[in-house]
Order: sequence, then C-alpha cells, then structure tokens
Amino acid sequence: MRTREGGRIVVDEAVVIARVRAGDPEAYAELVRAHTGIAIRAAKALGAGADAEDVVQQAFIKAYCSLGRFRDGAAFKPWLLSIVANETRNTVRTAVRQRTLAGREAALVEAEPLIPESADPALAALEIERRAALLAALDQLSEDHRLVVTYRYLLEMDEPETAQALGWPRGTVKSRLNRALRKLGRLLPDFEPRGAGGAREGEGSRKGVESRGRVESREGERSRDRQESREGGDEHE
Repeated sequence: MRTREGGRIVVDEAVVIARVRAGDPEAYAELVRAHTGIAIRAAKALGAGADAEDVVQQAFIKAYCSLGRFRDGAAFKPWLLSIVANETRNTVRTAVRQRTLAGREAALVEAEPLIPESADPALAALEIERRAALLAALDQLSEDHRLVVTYRYLLEMDEPETAQALGWPRGTVKSRLNRALRKLGRLLPDFEPRGAGGAREGEGSRKGVESRGRVESREGERSRDRQESREGGDEHE
C-alpha cells in the first residue's frame, strides 16, 4: 500500500517486505522509490559526491540480498542508510578532502538548511559564507561526530533512527552529538542548529547557565549592599 505524505511516497514497510520475501518482483521497487531520495542525500552528505547514485544503487542491491537478516518490526530507512553509509565509506576512502566537502555542500543545499535562508540578497550572501564555514568546521570533526551531526540535522533523523542507522546505543548518540555540538560551538560561536519543535539545540542549557549567572549576580549585589550597610554603620559610630 502506498500513500503520499507531504509529496513523499509512504509505504507500509512491513507489508511490502513480506511481499518481497514472498517473491513479489514489484514489491522491492516500491521500497526503492520511497527511499531513493533520502538515500542519495545521505550518500552526498557523507561525501559520495558524483558517485552518490552508484553508491545508492549498490546499497539497494545489498539491502535486497540481506532482507533475510532484516529484523521484523524494525524501521527500513535507518537500516538502509546504515548500508548506504558503509558503501559511501568504501567508495570515498581514498577521495581527496575537497571532493568530500563538495559532496556535503550539495547535500546541505538540498536539505533544509541548518542556517535559515533569507530572501534578502545581502543576508543570502552572508548565509552562503556561513554555510561554507559550517562545512569547513564539520570537516574538522572526527568521523563519529561528523556522522551523528549529518544524520541528526542534514538528514533530519530522530535519535532512535540515528542510533539504528549508526549501530550505536541511544546514549552514545546523545553523548557524541553533545560533544560534536560543543566542538562546533567552539569553531563557530554563532552556530545554533534547530532541535525538535524548532527549538535551538542547547538552548535549555544556555538558559540555565544564564539563569544561574543572574541569580549569582543578584546574590553578589545583595552581599555588597549588606557589606556597605555595615561599613556605613561603623562610620556613624
């Protein structure tokens, strides 16, 4: 069964996979059509560049051959993207750094931008410059940190999907993402990726720090007032 949701093809994966396993030759084509777009975005974001379509084609072949090991009830997309990631790494292992950056830039343009776009030409030019800085900063992260930022923000996958795609425990996803964002924050002080519900990642922790700072400031002021009051009393005596 196929439906459309926001212009995307949505399939009942459990039903379609059961049909594939039963030998229906058209069933797997439905999965391919539903997931080709994000698979290509993932390959480009991970550095496949012009080889992205070849990488995705090979990933779909490997996924088809491995369906016997696919766990019933699991989500197909993260599982597929883990295969895409492995194929991409194999393809670009010897690629030059500039090619990797170009591939990520293409994916960043296609995905919803981490830095919001503007209709103002001057602001748009500034955003292009900021995106270039973001790509350069991503390239300074370790592979694990780069992967977790790519899956969570460029591919807009939630924490459980990211954990499944990368084969990491959810706690590992969370801790590595936090470390990656802290490093990006040092490299790019203005970088504030949007989290769930449109909130800025880390906004709560920053507000907590700011709140504690305001409390400590008020306590310091009260302490100074008390000290000045005591000193004033001593002078009158």
